[in-house]
Amino acid sequence: MRQVWISRAGPPNVLELREAADPTPAAGEVRIRVAYAGINFADIMARMGAYPDAPPIPCVVGYEVSGVIDALGEGVEDVAVGDEVVCLCRFGGYTDTICVPRLQVVPVPASTTLEAAAAVPVNYLTAWLMLVELGNVHAGHDVLVHAAGGGVGQAALQICAWKGATVFGTASAGKHERLRERGVSHCIDYRNQDFEAEVMRITEGRGVDIVLDAVGGASFKKSYRCLRHNGRLFMFGASSVVPGKRRRLLPALKALAQMPRFSSLQLLDLNRGVFGVNLGHLWHENERMQAMFGAIMAEVGAGTFAPVVDRVFPLEQAADAHQYIQDRKNFGKVLLKA
Repeated sequence: MRQVWISRAGPPNVLELREAADPTPAAGEVRIRVAYAGINFADIMARMGAYPDAPPIPCVVGYEVSGVIDALGEGVEDVAVGDEVVCLCRFGGYTDTICVPRLQVVPVPASTTLEAAAAVPVNYLTAWLMLVELGNVHAGHDVLVHAAGGGVGQAALQICAWKGATVFGTASAGKHERLRERGVSHCIDYRNQDFEAEVMRITEGRGVDIVLDAVGGASFKKSYRCLRHNGRLFMFGASSVVPGKRRRLLPALKALAQMPRFSSLQLLDLNRGVFGVNLGHLWHENERMQAMFGAIMAEVGAGTFAPVVDRVFPLEQAADAHQYIQDRKNFGKVLLKA
């Protein structure tokens, strides 16, 4: 099999394509010949040595793949060789062959391509957890989505449209037209506009019901101030900690120093909620994850959700894919083709 390894912490060119013997599925596992692997910002942080959950470098990262089952481990009977599937994997996804527990695998609906399926797991599960499971989003809600052009952002837009919520989206100005086409009511240029001031202006000082923020640092404070009574802030990343292609200590320390400390009494007084979301720390919640994953794939199969794939890079061009994301060029999901 072929795998993309992080050879050392650093810029995109530290990624290396290597070959190894094909793995053998253990009891309760299936082996998948990978068609596509998803790229997430956590992978980029891991490459830079800034993601504490990642395995020690050198390592292979990647949280999600789609492909075809080609071998079954002992005790696996409810899927078959030849089935098209999509799965979550706790690292190891940058590969053309992988073994994963059967519980992490979901069938790909007949109406869905393997390419589209690979764009679902991490992005849609993260957005679903925040908006549906914890946020109770519904018609009449105003939702501020940071990085609305990214993978989680696009999933969130579709969930909000499904539930009838109004979306405020931050993105560079060049993405605004496409965001409006996808249902964003209020586009905010994060490079040239103060999103907090814009939200409060548009809502006439009321604020929004839900904010999804993976920027971190001072953005968390501003997002919190955008909330109305009963509002919920979801913090699911901290991209401001790694603003460049390499890990730099001073920007990271500055972003961390700007992280807010929330007052319990203030939360009580303002009827607000603050949630931290890390999908990677829910791996042990097999039944809950499987239920959410299955519900999402059912909506994908029904056409309710349509994963947005921006660009597909060959496995051997993983460094270019990382560079592309860090240059903020993507609108939707970036994939690797095995």
